[in-house]
Amino acid sequence: HVQLVESGGGSVQTGGSLRLSCAISGVASESYCIGWFRQAPGKEREGIATIDTDGTTTYRDPVKGRFTISQDNNSYTLYLQMNNLKPEDTAMYYCATKTGSCAAGRKSADFDYWGQGTQVTVS
Repeated sequence: HVQLVESGGGSVQTGGSLRLSCAISGVASESYCIGWFRQAPGKEREGIATIDTDGTTTYRDPVKGRFTISQDNNSYTLYLQMNNLKPEDTAMYYCATKTGSCAAGRKSADFDYWGQGTQVTVS
């Protein structure tokens, strides 16, 4: 039974930083993809960063150079370090995972398991 639990959201001022965490359990596959997504009010959910089990990472253009995705393989915890935050980063942030490579698909519909989300507000 796969479970993902996000934490670390909050309210910050423009230019500030936050680190989101996602505790993952129950993943049996040796090859899987984990991603961070976000959804702002009135907008579709969008993927912002992914990481494969081999450590390969990808980022959407709006967060490149500001956000860093990483994974602690010992604790099965996923992180998203967010620096230089902007008001347009305000959204509910979700972590998600799927079996297989990230290259096979990075859209929301490609992911099977989701956390409950954590709110990030930048003002």
